[in-house]
Amino acid sequence: MKTAPVLTSNPGSILEGSMNFHSPATNAMRRFAFIVSAFFFAPLLLSSMTPAQADLQNQPCRVEPADYKGWHGEQLSNHWLQLIVVPQNGGRLMQVTFAGHPYLFVNPKLAGQHLPPTPGKWYNYGGDKLWLLPEGNDDEQHWVGDSDLLDDGPFSFRKISEGKQCEIELTGPADPQTGIQFVRTIRLDADSARIRFHSVMKNVTGHTLEWSMQSVSQYNTGSAPPGDSSADMGFNHDFWTFTPANPASSYLNRYHVRFGPAQNSSVGVRDDGLFSVHYVHMAAELWLDSTDGWLAVVDGASKYAMVERFEYDRSRPYPGKASVIFWTNGPEMRLSKDGVPSLRSDADATPTYLEAELNSPMCRLRPGESCEFDTEWFPTRSGNEFHGVKDAGIVIRPLESVLAGNGKVRLSGSFGVFSSGHLVAHFYDEHGSPIGNIRVANVDPAEPVVLETEVAPPGKPARVSLHVEDDRGVDYGSLQEVPVTPQDAK
Repeated sequence: MKTAPVLTSNPGSILEGSMNFHSPATNAMRRFAFIVSAFFFAPLLLSSMTPAQADLQNQPCRVEPADYKGWHGEQLSNHWLQLIVVPQNGGRLMQVTFAGHPYLFVNPKLAGQHLPPTPGKWYNYGGDKLWLLPEGNDDEQHWVGDSDLLDDGPFSFRKISEGKQCEIELTGPADPQTGIQFVRTIRLDADSARIRFHSVMKNVTGHTLEWSMQSVSQYNTGSAPPGDSSADMGFNHDFWTFTPANPASSYLNRYHVRFGPAQNSSVGVRDDGLFSVHYVHMAAELWLDSTDGWLAVVDGASKYAMVERFEYDRSRPYPGKASVIFWTNGPEMRLSKDGVPSLRSDADATPTYLEAELNSPMCRLRPGESCEFDTEWFPTRSGNEFHGVKDAGIVIRPLESVLAGNGKVRLSGSFGVFSSGHLVAHFYDEHGSPIGNIRVANVDPAEPVVLETEVAPPGKPARVSLHVEDDRGVDYGSLQEVPVTPQDAK
């Protein structure tokens, strides 16, 4: 693993200066000076860019056939990412690899196989897929969830575009049992690590239906990397998920244990309002009516994270009121007929993975109608702490801003960013008026941001907000905003 760079302030472009020419002669001199400066300093400018920024100038996004673990799939790729899609296996996104790190669980027992839909069976290939809610076998308004056309049927594949952006379309078969057909597009831009999903659920019957569609992502919680003490213990002991708990939750304890023991020390709501799951190899299903529109999967062993975003719709009901569901795979806690508890382990309980599930609101569809569900994924780097998701990234170690005796402001903190670009400190006075911006450093989603630097802001700063901006000046939002604390107050 690469060592995280310690970032220092950047005073500005080396071509900035105080040249101010007016006459034709001096204008000519200015043009000559600029050409000479550009000739000599362009390599320095390029060297100050992150590797991603330099590569992105010439590297397009591609869609191409790919063999993966014996499957004939399709790959979408850009500078940071490789996405493997296996259309014939239920249109699955089988693997997402970011900066060399694979995120998703792939079942080695079924690698390379395609098993036709078989009632009463369930073939868990792994990866990411679309499912239906509510689940169950009570009536026709519940989806059994066995091997059927929705889960295992072949999807058609269509390449929509590549170059500046890659976009593919996966269309599933019409399922006569549920009356549903799925269409999903996946988009990846050449200059971004963001993955965009647009899912459509269509009623292909002659009567009204009501379903929710669910994005189900199986993350690999297998043994930690070699050298980690947990590597020999069967699963990654430093694997976590987070989502904001709803302060006005309909659930007891602000979450609902749908399956598994009610007393579970590996889950709970932290003092900062974040619901957390610390993966253990035991079956549990946890429902949340989270309204903030994100969940985060954090691998503390490898220091990689994935943020999944969605838009919460307050005007429509969710299945069982849940917008987010987590499932930890493992042996099931069961009671015998005599009331004796035990852990029951079968073949399905052996794999080590965690499911992060996003639910759409319930869709009432008349014949021929469709509803849509849009989600986004943001891979990034993580650390030994986690303090939430912001517009531009995740907070690993919270930002601190201290006004030193020399008039400079010391900035410290650690973050994972979603976009390549520049870290810019926005300063405000005590009245909330902006007093200036200072570029702090270059950033890249493939590298953790470890900030330890001093900057000299204009005026008397009372607050500072760290933003990520690209080379075009597009502002991707704040990482964190905090007061500037006098040194003697620390």
